[in-house]
Amino acid sequence: MSEYSFDIVSRVDKQALADAVHQAQREVGTRFDLKNSRSSIELADETITLLADDDLKLRNVVDILQAKCAKRGVPLKALRYAKPEPAAGGTLRQTVSLVQGIDRDHAKRITDAVKAAKLRVTTQIQDQHVRVAGKSKDELQKAIALVKNLSLDIPVQFVNYR
Repeated sequence: MSEYSFDIVSRVDKQALADAVHQAQREVGTRFDLKNSRSSIELADETITLLADDDLKLRNVVDILQAKCAKRGVPLKALRYAKPEPAAGGTLRQTVSLVQGIDRDHAKRITDAVKAAKLRVTTQIQDQHVRVAGKSKDELQKAIALVKNLSLDIPVQFVNYR
């Protein structure tokens, strides 16, 4: 009898993120309440920089970014917001970093939860993902359902199901 497995990962589609940021940049440029302001959104590798004149405009820029990300399927849990800081010319700057990969703490929580459920599967922490293997596809489906119901503050996807 063969063994089945899948990987639990935390990834963000970079193209979808770039598209969402580009759409947000366009909306920031055309929105009435942000006209004649120095509000902007910039994407550099895995960091997004938001710039706005004041706190209210910064919140509006964040809302625009979140709406565009949600529309493009970029999980909002993957965005980590730093505290807004003063920038040049009396503006506010906020950096948003991207969460990629599952860190050790989250991987340990996932494996502990699967073991506590007493499913007949094995879990293995590998670099940035968790591999789950078992002889029964039904047990793997139960493991997926269990992980989906965990309250993690990172997005998870299930890949390499074989």
